[in-house]
Amino acid sequence: MKLTILGCTGSLGAPKGPASGYLLRGTRGPAVIMDFGPGTLAALQQVQDPADAHVMFSHLHADHCMDFPSLMVWRRYHPASAAPARNLCCGPVDLPARMGRLSADIEGEVDDMSDSFAFVPWRNGEPETIADFTVTPYSVVHPIEAYGLRVEEPSTGRVLAYSGDTGWCDNLVELARDADVFLCEATWGDEPAGKPEAMHISGQEAGRAARLAGVRQLVLVHIPPWVDDQATLEAARSEFDGEILLGHAGMELSI
Repeated sequence: MKLTILGCTGSLGAPKGPASGYLLRGTRGPAVIMDFGPGTLAALQQVQDPADAHVMFSHLHADHCMDFPSLMVWRRYHPASAAPARNLCCGPVDLPARMGRLSADIEGEVDDMSDSFAFVPWRNGEPETIADFTVTPYSVVHPIEAYGLRVEEPSTGRVLAYSGDTGWCDNLVELARDADVFLCEATWGDEPAGKPEAMHISGQEAGRAARLAGVRQLVLVHIPPWVDDQATLEAARSEFDGEILLGHAGMELSI
């Protein structure tokens, strides 16, 4: 499994890169895009044909999905590389309505995405086969319907866990159990004191989740541009003594 970070800044795009978006490639099947925030389509064009990929979403806040309408334009209207067939799109149950409203030409209408994607809604704890991967969504704590995603590659046994956006909850640890790589948000920086509950976690909490889950490698993502990256990293190290990386746009990992 190969992971390419298209972007991973928290809450919005930043000079250092796009908002949340990740590209997964296995050994045989089509690529899989995991979240698709502002700026990620431009980054995707450098490494992957946008018309040849499945798409899955952790949740539908703008920083995780707003390049999807532009992807629909590429897939439908590119003069040389339009999508030759449908791909899968997995996510929260209201995804077709939310994204359809953004793509519609007339106020109040909902663009039908079924010409380009076959939609499958997530169901907590129920795995889906997507290209070379088995993906299991875990409900997490956020102001809207949101999931952490556990991505397993049956041919190798490798596991990538992705927190999505979440406050502290039991499923954060369960989805990452024994993962080879854990992409974990750290929006609140070094520690969560004084921050709203049930929304995001800190670097300290990301490190704690990695330790409790027994992961091999922790990659900190979703850090806003106004947050101190190094302080966030040190906070994670106070809880987890395994390998920790700061995620960044263009990072590639073989898992």
